[in-house]
Amino acid sequence: MTTADLLRSPGGLRWASERLKSRIWAVERAFERNKAADHAVDDARIRIFVVLLFFGLLFLTLALGATRAALRHSEAQGPVAPLVSSARAELADRHGSLLALDLMHHGLYIDAREVWDAEEIRRGLTQALPRLSKARLERALRSGRRVHLIGGLTPQERASVHALGLAGVSFEPEERRVYPLGATAAHLIGFSDRGGQGLSGAERAFNEPLRADGGIGGPIELSLDLRVQSVLEEELTAAAADLRVKGAVGVVTDVHTGEILAMASYPDFDPNNPGAATPEQLLNRAAGSVYEMGSTFKGFTVAAGLESGKFTRSSTFDATQPFRIGGRVVRDFHASNKVLTLDEVFTKSSNIGTSRIALGVGTQRFSQYMADWGLLEPAKVELVESARPIKPAKWSETTLASASFGHAISVTPLQLTQAMNAVVNGGRMVPLTIRKRGPRERVTGRQVLSAATSQAMLEIMRLNVTDGSGGKADAPGLRVGGKTGTGEKVVDGRYSDTVNVSSFAAVFPTDGPLDAKRYFVLILMDEPKGSQASMGQRTGGWVAAPAAGRVINRIAPFLGVTRKADPAPETTPAAKPATGAPR
Repeated sequence: MTTADLLRSPGGLRWASERLKSRIWAVERAFERNKAADHAVDDARIRIFVVLLFFGLLFLTLALGATRAALRHSEAQGPVAPLVSSARAELADRHGSLLALDLMHHGLYIDAREVWDAEEIRRGLTQALPRLSKARLERALRSGRRVHLIGGLTPQERASVHALGLAGVSFEPEERRVYPLGATAAHLIGFSDRGGQGLSGAERAFNEPLRADGGIGGPIELSLDLRVQSVLEEELTAAAADLRVKGAVGVVTDVHTGEILAMASYPDFDPNNPGAATPEQLLNRAAGSVYEMGSTFKGFTVAAGLESGKFTRSSTFDATQPFRIGGRVVRDFHASNKVLTLDEVFTKSSNIGTSRIALGVGTQRFSQYMADWGLLEPAKVELVESARPIKPAKWSETTLASASFGHAISVTPLQLTQAMNAVVNGGRMVPLTIRKRGPRERVTGRQVLSAATSQAMLEIMRLNVTDGSGGKADAPGLRVGGKTGTGEKVVDGRYSDTVNVSSFAAVFPTDGPLDAKRYFVLILMDEPKGSQASMGQRTGGWVAAPAAGRVINRIAPFLGVTRKADPAPETTPAAKPATGAPR
């Protein structure tokens, strides 16, 4: 057994003590012999050395005992749990521009027991930190202990407080999530709490990978293009303010990849201070609100009619008189009082025509198309805010007629976007995403529409802009197509003539092969009021289409869409479309 083992044994310390005592007595006897030999100086030196040696050994013994006790305590407690970090990886847009990052700030603390002059504290802190709550400061001064006063001090704020030299005031470093662009793309980016948990948007959707990287790896790149986002927000906000809306939504997507390049919800908020926002500001209307979309749904009805094989673009529909279905009478907003081709049903936004198309397709088949296009379930996107639609409990003929022109079914703007992408991208149902897809990432989707129908819809949507209700969305040389929508809202149990949701669903460019570069833009205005710019009108062609056109006109250069002379629109032989009132 070694000496170390002996010391760790139960009688180790007693043995060491006895050995030390015997050594001291031996030295003492040596002192006596030196004294008898008249060696007094040597005797004093030896005594000093022995005293030092004694205390050295004593402290060594105590250290060994303390180490042994610590080891026993550690074994009893088991392995030490790792510290949980609140650090999060950075978020960036598709081009690497930072959207969210962790920065070191400081927390301000005050210890009331060390305060010399409370009045000096009040005066100094309120001047240096105008955002500091005076009530909170008073509670801290009366607490009689050290308390956290305010967090998130910037380096400049910390320097200002430190320069005051206030007794009882101290700082502690703390990490804080920062959103350098403020309210820009706030609903898409989202925000997290002080503990590092994502609460909304991309922060919540990618919470686990953001926490796993913990700032060690590179940023997580979102599908967002800040240039497109800035244009969308600017135009949406200007139109919303002019029309004094309750809310507004804007979305821009790549129809082939499903990437959301821009998404805006009005009103917005600053994710750096979400606590100051109202519920209306925090609501992501693009993902979390459902609306009866009105005539934008006619795009799906016309596509269903073509896909079913029951109708062609030259098929005709009698709209000379209101259409009676059971106890329901369907009328057109702007009656044409004529027989319409399928193209004209779309460009003149005929409720009568789309009702006849839907009934011709049949309830079972029509509802199956709605399901295939993702209109009967939440949009497939990473955002947890994605809401469920309000769909008919039973598909009767009257319900079918109403759904054909966007009533009796309420969907989110993202659901409409996802379905419209499939209509114009060649017929593939591609899930939406807020994460950037890699350059070699192959995007596949279930075929839910034939290529021929998709091609026809691109032509018909273009026709609606050149000769129909969507003329105010046109952008020179960009071959814009689209569909207007005006859905009356239910007020006191009845559809209102004055309260509506107005929208425009746009696609550009509409020419070229089906796999050519193509983008979708949605603008929605919730309860717009007539303005001078809209000539007092509240319909989609007046309040949403112009904003969509301005957005497209400005973002096309960022997306690499070149301008060229607009070709003459193709029309079917039987169709002679005339300009219709924006609806």
